Amino acid sequence: MTISVNGTDRACAPGLTVASLVAELDLPPRGIAVAIDGDVVRRSEWETTAVRDKARVDVVTAMQGG
Repeated sequence: MTISVNGTDRACAPGLTVASLVAELDLPPRGIAVAIDGDVVRRSEWETTAVRDKARVDVVTAMQGG
């Protein structure tokens, strides 16, 4: 299946969850937010939320500074 992550197409295996996508992207589990098709996914639901074919996934990293 193919999904879009931050505007870039990515081939993924069926059954992908938000948690496994975050791991595949080699991102830390803290300090990020994930939205699928514009809906933010709560961290407590990452393990059970499936990413469907053709989904638009936005991953935002918190940054400090000013």
